[in-house]
Amino acid sequence: MAEPSALPKDKSAPQKAMDKMGLRRDVDLALHLPLRYEDETRLAPMGSLLHGQTAQCEGVVVEARVELRPRRQFMARLRDDSGELVLRFLHFFPSHQKTLALGARLRVRGEVRGGFFGHEMVHPVFKAVGDDAPLAVSLTPVYPTSAALPQAYLRKAVASGLQRAPLQELIPPQLVKPGLPSLRDALQELHHPPPHASLAALEDRSSPAWQRLKWEELLAQQLSQLMARRARARRRAPVLQAQPSGLPERLLAALPFELTAAQRRVVEEVAQDLARAEPMHRLLQGDVGSGKTVVAALAAAVAIDAGWQCALMAPTEILAEQHFRKLVGWLQPLLKARGQTVAWLTGSIKGKARKAMLEATADGCAALVVGTQAVIQGTVQFARLGLALIDEQHRFGVAQRLALRKKLEGSSAAVAEPHPGPGAVTDATLEPHLLMMTATPIPRTLAMSYYADLSVSTIDELPPGRTPIVTKVFADNRRDAVIEHIREEVGRARQVYWVCPLIEESEALDLQNATETHAQLSQALPGLMVGLLHGRMPPAEKAAVMSLFSAGQMPLLVATTVIEVGVDVPNASLMVIEHAERFGLAQLHQLRGRVGRGTVASVCVLLYTPPLSDTGKARLRAMAETQDGFEISRRDLEIRGPGEFMGARQSGDTLLRFADLQEDAPLLQHARAVAPRLLDEHDGAAQAHVQRWLANRVEFLKA
Repeated sequence: MAEPSALPKDKSAPQKAMDKMGLRRDVDLALHLPLRYEDETRLAPMGSLLHGQTAQCEGVVVEARVELRPRRQFMARLRDDSGELVLRFLHFFPSHQKTLALGARLRVRGEVRGGFFGHEMVHPVFKAVGDDAPLAVSLTPVYPTSAALPQAYLRKAVASGLQRAPLQELIPPQLVKPGLPSLRDALQELHHPPPHASLAALEDRSSPAWQRLKWEELLAQQLSQLMARRARARRRAPVLQAQPSGLPERLLAALPFELTAAQRRVVEEVAQDLARAEPMHRLLQGDVGSGKTVVAALAAAVAIDAGWQCALMAPTEILAEQHFRKLVGWLQPLLKARGQTVAWLTGSIKGKARKAMLEATADGCAALVVGTQAVIQGTVQFARLGLALIDEQHRFGVAQRLALRKKLEGSSAAVAEPHPGPGAVTDATLEPHLLMMTATPIPRTLAMSYYADLSVSTIDELPPGRTPIVTKVFADNRRDAVIEHIREEVGRARQVYWVCPLIEESEALDLQNATETHAQLSQALPGLMVGLLHGRMPPAEKAAVMSLFSAGQMPLLVATTVIEVGVDVPNASLMVIEHAERFGLAQLHQLRGRVGRGTVASVCVLLYTPPLSDTGKARLRAMAETQDGFEISRRDLEIRGPGEFMGARQSGDTLLRFADLQEDAPLLQHARAVAPRLLDEHDGAAQAHVQRWLANRVEFLKA
């Protein structure tokens, strides 16, 4: 006999709305917490009401009529022993007039305001009551909802879900943070707080009930990350060790610069990971210009020297091309002697050129494949993929990174090594090592939570010779003075970027804005070659513009944010960012990093259009006060919160709904300490706890 469906096939509009909000299980309803509360546990005498107060009153209707001036409306006057209150309805139906008839006893709730005829409520909530109608015994919850899901329906659904949900204690008492109530008691209090409950403690989430919920959520997240890390440790990867006097040593000898101490430390950390039989899952973070690409090149050299291929995936074609040029310059002469090459693979590569790249990748001739998302398309097959590098990993969505991992697992050589060395695995499917890079450093609280399953390497010093960048903030009425400064810089044989923002996420408007700015600057600076670069240009045209700018022949480049990362022109000494208030803090810092790459003192001008929001002011102030990418990231996290800061690691769902990483750091520390003990000593409870809290979102945490 078929198992009956948990939900009816023909769902009502409210049920569909609940599905859309993720309220499918009883425990989902139990964890759907109120936004705020209404106090329906007491009545306020009408004679004591104050303007602006939200109150509940009860009385008898002593007057009810339709008024036609100044507009048609319905008015009723309510009276109790202490005074009167006018109820006014600008939109009304016959049912209003029926319920609000003379002599009816009503209970009403709304915001009190002063009117010509005394205190009044406009469109209050009301219901007819008997003489001894009981008051609510707890505060009334107001839930986050949608237009298709009435508050009254949702309240009933949540109350039922709370009763039915399996909220038994999963965590042994000795591991629960001391002083916290049980989960069931905490949820009962948060959904139906007693009349004496502190509204302030409920609203600022500092009550013991809230602390229990936050701790539970943080524990689930720490457990899921720990499980992901341990599961990865059980999988197998090729053991990648360079030969003595091999490719990495020859690459180091050929580089035109010395590595910094931080780069050498990070290269060693990566090399140690690659030499293990478990897959590396490492995040390489470093400020703009700290030299992450050379670390990636040395990691690739280790993989290639061990007989495996490497793939590097970047979010934009311009960034991928910058990497390609550097890596070709460093590695191609060394690979040529081995009969190998560096392949270039993006969506714009077509026809015979694409076919040749795919063949070189499939037969292993391409030791290193550099490209965009094209690298993970189904037509791309690797012969022996041992290492994957992802640059600006936060710019890729979860689905893309999971697809990449599956692509790597599908490599034609993802089986036991044919010539295993000492300690190599011979009976397991192999998967490649993964090194992710970011120039948006990860603040400590994020590293402890969302990135707890990663090993993190940090390049915390810049190469010598980088000049400080002076950041100036101007309102856009100073535009003419800025253009004059451009003329002066160009007169000194220097180059300038002018960056235009993405407007309302519209590519068409983005292009229009950049095109108009290009025309205005061309007119204001006659005789100068002013270039234009945007995302909708054909790849060949983009390459031609960047080539002119890189060669110093084009003094001024008007661009959209396609130049955010990867562009390296040491002669550029001035960057103007138009409508800077529309950019995120990390993006502003990335853009600023395009100048100051040579020996000339550089300036970044942030043009804004007043009035500025508080967030806009905080961003521009941070940019003017510091160049430290780690400090910028810390402030960015404060301003935006983790969900927006992390952007794409994350599916769009906020993985922490209740806890705040800054305010709840002590709870995070405790959960972090408890997670390994719970997993080691009570594995079943740990699995059930993660399932209760994260359900189908667990996979996203692994990406």
